[in-house]
Amino acid sequence: MRKAMKLVALLGLVATLSTGCAVNRATGSVDPSTNLSALKTMYVKRVAEDDNTYNLIADKLRTKGVTVTTGTDAPAGNVDAVVTYIDKWMWDITMYMLELTITIRDPKTDFPLATGNSFHTSLTRLSPKEMVEEVVENIYKGAK
Repeated sequence: MRKAMKLVALLGLVATLSTGCAVNRATGSVDPSTNLSALKTMYVKRVAEDDNTYNLIADKLRTKGVTVTTGTDAPAGNVDAVVTYIDKWMWDITMYMLELTITIRDPKTDFPLATGNSFHTSLTRLSPKEMVEEVVENIYKGAK
């Protein structure tokens, strides 16, 4: 009986230690009526507490041929889309970006034209630049 309990305890310990908290998810979707290639000017609306994510998003969109401006207020001029984002950070020995959601919106109605998300826990973490690249690429892959 004692050996059986030790074996069960040992198997439980091995099972606990061998399972990790490695989760990663990346998605992108575009409204069927949206033509992303027609959106030539975008405004990335900066989150007030953000130091650099808005710049990474703007730079990545520029590689797609989009003219991008940034700011914390409403866009000053005429733009084809407003880009909003939510970045969630986590502490695990160092700070890392846990999740990033980017939404491309109609500037007049605020309707979400396209959205993308990337979620990586500590063991599969990516740099903020890699997270932005993953999300934007998935959005553009979702375009028809």
